[in-house]
Amino acid sequence: MNDILFPDCNPLVIQPCSSESGPGLEILAERNVKTGMGKRAVVCQGETVTLIRALAIFVLLGLTSLSGRADTTTAAEDHAAMMALLGVETLRRGADGDPDSPFAANYDENLANENLASLPALLITEAGEPVATPEQWWGVRRQELIELFNREIYGHEPEMTPSVTWKMVGSEESRLGEVDVIVEQLRGEVDNRIYPAITVTIELKLTYPKIHETPMPVIMDLVWSEEFLARFRAQFTEEQLKAFTSDGPSWQELTVARGWAAAEYVPTSVQADSGDGLREGIIGLVNQGRARKPDDWGALRAWAWGASRILDYFDLHEGLDESRVAIGGHSRYGKAALVAMAFDQRFAAGYISSSGEGGAKLWRRHYGEQVGNLAGAGEYHWMAGNFIRYAGPLNVNDLPVDAHELIALCAPRPVYISSGNVGDQWVDPKGMFWAAYHASPAYVLLGAQGIDSAKFPVIETQVGGTLVYRQHGEGHTPGPNWPHFLDLFALYQ
Repeated sequence: MNDILFPDCNPLVIQPCSSESGPGLEILAERNVKTGMGKRAVVCQGETVTLIRALAIFVLLGLTSLSGRADTTTAAEDHAAMMALLGVETLRRGADGDPDSPFAANYDENLANENLASLPALLITEAGEPVATPEQWWGVRRQELIELFNREIYGHEPEMTPSVTWKMVGSEESRLGEVDVIVEQLRGEVDNRIYPAITVTIELKLTYPKIHETPMPVIMDLVWSEEFLARFRAQFTEEQLKAFTSDGPSWQELTVARGWAAAEYVPTSVQADSGDGLREGIIGLVNQGRARKPDDWGALRAWAWGASRILDYFDLHEGLDESRVAIGGHSRYGKAALVAMAFDQRFAAGYISSSGEGGAKLWRRHYGEQVGNLAGAGEYHWMAGNFIRYAGPLNVNDLPVDAHELIALCAPRPVYISSGNVGDQWVDPKGMFWAAYHASPAYVLLGAQGIDSAKFPVIETQVGGTLVYRQHGEGHTPGPNWPHFLDLFALYQ
């Protein structure tokens, strides 16, 4: 037996073990005696552990540095280590956006629906009991779904997370469209005493009419950082960029014109959009610089956590009505906005734009982006580590949940599912519509109106009631449907 000592840590113990399949290693580690926030792994209980897998376990436990702080790892290294910890040897490749690739995404409807027979029943409990009353939904079925999404898809948010202290770093008067506005720059400083090596500061911009009724409703949108937008614009011509934008006023201008406040939240100020950053940001801070466990939260839950902390701040802002806050997001931030709506019932409404796989799209639809894309090294950081298994030894039919159940977790609050047309097929517009349709029984159960027909509507036709779907005629952009969502939100003021 070999014991290796680390500062402020119990010993790391590596000892031989044996099983019917041969000898292996047992690895036990419990970190940070002072705080008690540690990790413990017992490996090789009835299985053989190779040296490679043992080293992978070291990486996952953050034991690669004798200084007591984990070395930085790349996304590829962290992804490989998580695969090893899960016992996943190979992954099925995701869809390729290149139509000439042998792995090209499928856009043939005749091949898209073969897995829908395994779509989980929304209103049947895990015990096989039908859910016939709101009490059964709130007390049983909703709780079951939350745990399944936590464990298998998005990861558990830690029971204890650091507090956030807000401060204003700038304020100015300006004009937006025809409205005189106040623009506040705010920063939420996350308490990092648990691990001072990592700092997290939530970035928020708040714009509201200079003359307004108090308290104001708020539209919070998850936005890209200025640095990202500059890099993004540099890759395209002005003509190409038009596919990502739309004519007409911005959502911020439309919002303040209604007398509401517009909040712009930068999710990457909370957690990097890369597997390289999983030992940094709020995930790294809570894990004290070390790697995730398989059911730990990924970036989507972390971004949603940041949105919830902003909602906490709105409760303290005398000019804002924290009970009337809608959340919106586009593409990957559409996924995060839907996750935030599902897990935090304080959000009053959601605008979920082109969210695709991992958002409002049915996982089981073989169309556009697939499970393998989100399980690969480029996007796995959005999800719980456990999710990787569904592109390896498990497949999409093994998923215990699907997107219609994520949408149902938002019931009975207003949710607007949006997609584009040309250039937006990757997110599977029909797959998002069908998810909304299959979520509708939860809305009806709770006294709200869902979507009552499975027939895919023609472009620019809005269907539904409290739960709405609309496909606009432009590309991968949220712009054309913003006015329609704001109209929906206005109905509930």
